[in-house]
Amino acid sequence: MDLQKLLKIVAIVTGVISIFFLASILSAGDEAIKAGESGGTVNVFMYVSYTVLAIAVLIVLAFTILNLVSNTSGFKNTLIGIGAFVVLSLLCYFGFANGVETPLKDGNMLTANGSRLIGAGLYLFYFLALIAGGIMLGFGIKKMVK
Repeated sequence: MDLQKLLKIVAIVTGVISIFFLASILSAGDEAIKAGESGGTVNVFMYVSYTVLAIAVLIVLAFTILNLVSNTSGFKNTLIGIGAFVVLSLLCYFGFANGVETPLKDGNMLTANGSRLIGAGLYLFYFLALIAGGIMLGFGIKKMVK
């Protein structure tokens, strides 16, 4: 059995188990969870989901690192992409975002730095969306011309 078939089987089994866990949590109901009657059950499922997430992240990181080590041109392109993302992030934070202390509805105060981080994240999202849209539009026009 090759690796792709094995990974498909693992993904299917994980999906079925996840559906079971979701049904168990939903069957407990919101009121029971808020009252703490089924808190132990929900906590167990949360720890299982955290564990599955950690395993998935570790596997992705392992395959990514192995792929980058074996492919030096891919490693160079990855570093260029990460560098461009960092430069764009810094540009959004220092160039576009401004921080203003803001009172929140619960009575707390959002600091100027927190406001600036939120603004920078929004600007970064807008720029990345524009870049992705421009690339898709450019390739679409290039394909139509051919």
